[in-house]
Amino acid sequence: MLFDSLIQLSFSYFATIAFGLFINVPRKALNLSGISGACGWMTYWFAMQFNINSIPANFLGGLAVGLAGLVMSQHKRIPSTIFNIPGLVPLVPGASAYQALIMLLSGEFMDANEKLFSVLMVGGAITMGYVVSQLISEQYFRYRRNRVLSKHDLQNLDGDSVKPE
Repeated sequence: MLFDSLIQLSFSYFATIAFGLFINVPRKALNLSGISGACGWMTYWFAMQFNINSIPANFLGGLAVGLAGLVMSQHKRIPSTIFNIPGLVPLVPGASAYQALIMLLSGEFMDANEKLFSVLMVGGAITMGYVVSQLISEQYFRYRRNRVLSKHDLQNLDGDSVKPE
C-alpha cells in the first residue's frame, strides 16, 4: 500500500507539473501547482481505497485542489487559478471520455450513453467540489474581515468621544 501511494503521489505530481509547463505556469508557482494536483489526486485515490464511489471521491478531490490552491495563492500572492487549473487535470476523466467516443463511433449507443453519463457526472462532481471550496474560502474571508472590523470598531468607540468646541 505504501509503495502504491508513493507511485500515485509521484505520478500525479509530475503529471501536474508537465501540464503546468504546457500552459506556461510561472516557474515560481510550478512546484506548488504540482503539490496542488498531488493533493487532489491523493484525496481521490484514498477515497477510492476506502470504497467510496467515484463521484463523491472526485468531489473530494476537486474540493482538495480548490482549498490547496487558495492556501497557496495566499502564500505566493498570485491568483489561485495558477494552481487550480493544472491541479484539476489529474482528476479529469479523459480515458472514460475517450472510451465513450470509441463506443459511440463503433455503434454501441447504449454503452456509449452510459459511459458519457458517467463522464458528465464525474466532471460535475469535480466542478462542484471546486465551487464549494470557493464558497468556503469566501465565507472564511468574510468572517475574518468582519472579525477584524468589529475589533477596530470596539477600539474606535473608546477614542470617539466628542469634544466640545
